[in-house]
Amino acid sequence: MIARNHAMQIRYVIFDLGGTLMHSRDPWETVHEQADAALVQSLKSNGVELDAAIFRAHLHEYYKQRENDHRETTYHFVLGELLKELGHADVAESTIRSALDALYHVTQQNWELESDSIETLKTLKSKNYRIGIFSNAGDDKDVQDLIDSFDIRAYLDFVLTSAACFYRKPHPRAFEIALAHWNAFPEETVMIGDSLEADIFGAKQAGMTSIWITRRAEFKGEDIRRIQPDFSLRKLSELPPTLERIAISRR
Repeated sequence: MIARNHAMQIRYVIFDLGGTLMHSRDPWETVHEQADAALVQSLKSNGVELDAAIFRAHLHEYYKQRENDHRETTYHFVLGELLKELGHADVAESTIRSALDALYHVTQQNWELESDSIETLKTLKSKNYRIGIFSNAGDDKDVQDLIDSFDIRAYLDFVLTSAACFYRKPHPRAFEIALAHWNAFPEETVMIGDSLEADIFGAKQAGMTSIWITRRAEFKGEDIRRIQPDFSLRKLSELPPTLERIAISRR
């Protein structure tokens, strides 16, 4: 039996995705308008009429709900329910999927891998760390497609999304599900992300070491007073030496 205590070495690394391993090129407002138009056009080509403004307003209600209860009901479910409310009760699942694919074809062009992501992943892999990703996201396929487009799946043991497992960070169950992929203890796992609430608070609540990446972080003063990360780093390239310092301190 392994003794569970603070001296356990870090063996497992969980990354957030958006704002941590990747960033947006342009402001999202215009991108979302273009993406919504693509979704609406896809639905129209399949005989389904939808106003883009109604869709986006419905999404904002969905965002409020998931921020409150940290449950992910997915874009697919939300769009399907909206179409039913508007009298389109018999829309095929494939039509909904095609519309979402059209939307994500636009938004995916706005994501760019951080310049130090691959080198950091490569270094961690060479040092025998086990690596996973947990992303709060409304569509699992969108995230999986992004991972493949960035060609980073070979460095990862898993890519988990809230869309696939129902729970969003910082819900404790989200972290339990991630740890279960390795049968790992929280004390031997580090969570790395840009969100103080989702990534840092969630990790600390779960008993993990938390590392805050600040270069894309958006937060309020009250957040930083309430949530204290174990480590704060400007960029990912600072991560390998930080993990080495943690290893030395635990020997």
